[in-house]
Amino acid sequence: MKIYRGIEEFKPLKYPVVTSGSFDGVHRGHQKILNRVTSIARERGGDSVLITFWPHPRHILYPDDNSLKILTTFDEKARLLEKAGIDHLIKIRFTREFSQISSEDFIRKYLVEKINTRVLVIGYDHRFGKNREGGFEHLKANSAHYGFEVEEIPPEDVDHVAVSSTKIRKALYMGDLDLANRYLGRRYSISGVVAPGKKIGRQLGFPTANIQVDDDKKLIPVDGIYAVFVEVEGMLHKGMLSIGVRPTIGVTERTIEANIFEFDRDIYGARIAIHFVRKFRDEMKFDSLEELKKQLELDKETATRILAGK
Repeated sequence: MKIYRGIEEFKPLKYPVVTSGSFDGVHRGHQKILNRVTSIARERGGDSVLITFWPHPRHILYPDDNSLKILTTFDEKARLLEKAGIDHLIKIRFTREFSQISSEDFIRKYLVEKINTRVLVIGYDHRFGKNREGGFEHLKANSAHYGFEVEEIPPEDVDHVAVSSTKIRKALYMGDLDLANRYLGRRYSISGVVAPGKKIGRQLGFPTANIQVDDDKKLIPVDGIYAVFVEVEGMLHKGMLSIGVRPTIGVTERTIEANIFEFDRDIYGARIAIHFVRKFRDEMKFDSLEELKKQLELDKETATRILAGK
């Protein structure tokens, strides 16, 4: 997959099959669109093209509202899109000025002149242009004028519920990893660099990797204890993860710490990824480190059972 850091880098193709949007999470609804885009491109000997906007439009239009957290950083999104078979990824910097472009200008300047779109595939209720004025009805009615076909993909239903990034965020904030992962079509993940911690876990016989997440806008699931897979240098290891303030030792700063089972390597400074399987208890305060150690032993048994066969 070729990545373009702006529309100006892109050269028109002979037969581009295009879709556009934030695609945060690249969840099962998005995958339905991607499958259709790549299928049409393959059938007609064309190229699949995805236009995405960065940063997330909400972060630019409402800079004082920090409530929206992203499911995928740009690099995570790019890897997932490449895995889905997209040939060309155009990253358009979203600014206030860009938000004022009319839907007509976006179609003419970007889809027609810059890309030479032959087929445009959009998701259900997708809107674009200033004040989200553009939509499928207008595109369909004017497709002959624009010179490209338009196809709308219905939402993907899981358990009779339409999948959306909003619903995935809600599930993660509730600690419902089973639901979030079903909607995503894979395990939710975070990644970052292992930084030195207070080494309390090592004293208890449960050394932990203290993870500094790459992007402060990345969604971190609700505080608690999780069964996880920890990816180190491309290898998956079973483990358990704590998200929270570690009340037993009087820490107030929120931390993300992974105990990797049967693992004894120094990985300070290494980049690792956490793949969430299930939250199995809330964070708790214990009267002593000895009580905490006993609970960690039970937690390891629980996490091992959950991860068995996964």
